[in-house]
Amino acid sequence: MARTKEFDPDAALQSALELFWRRGYEATSMADLVEHLGIGRASIYATFGNKHELYLKALDRYAETRDPRLVGDLSQPGPALPAVRELVRRFAAEAASPDERRHGCFITNSAAELAPHDPVVARRVEISWEHVETPLYAALLRAQTQGELPEDRDPRALARMLFVLMQGLRVVGKASQDPARVRDAAEQALAMLD
Repeated sequence: MARTKEFDPDAALQSALELFWRRGYEATSMADLVEHLGIGRASIYATFGNKHELYLKALDRYAETRDPRLVGDLSQPGPALPAVRELVRRFAAEAASPDERRHGCFITNSAAELAPHDPVVARRVEISWEHVETPLYAALLRAQTQGELPEDRDPRALARMLFVLMQGLRVVGKASQDPARVRDAAEQALAMLD
């Protein structure tokens, strides 16, 4: 007869996500995970696999729950540019908030720490980024079709520029003590949409 788990795997995964998000992959040891999750090493391995596999599951969880409003906000009927502006300003506000400064974005953190030498993490980061850039492009294309964006603008290039800016806001916001730095950068980028 199989033993039932003496812990909630979903809660343990969320707890691991929070630890990896706060400390990073390299700075988090299996001993740290055992202590933080309050479960034995064997249970971690049996449920989630090794540390890398647990990290990937945590990264997937974060990506799934990160911002479910994104596509909906950008695909509402009516003018598209207000939704694009709101999204960029929301990224800037989050990057400037004290909580975000402490942790940053888990996807962005993973891109900086692991993606350069871990192709599995790099692919997950790329997929997550596509889930932001693609609806942004679609909204800008719709804005151009609706006459909100001048015809001489390239919606794909603008979407990529805004996406890279938003990721940069997260990096700078994590380290900067000056919230105006990210707000000013966001507003200057948004001025390019006029």
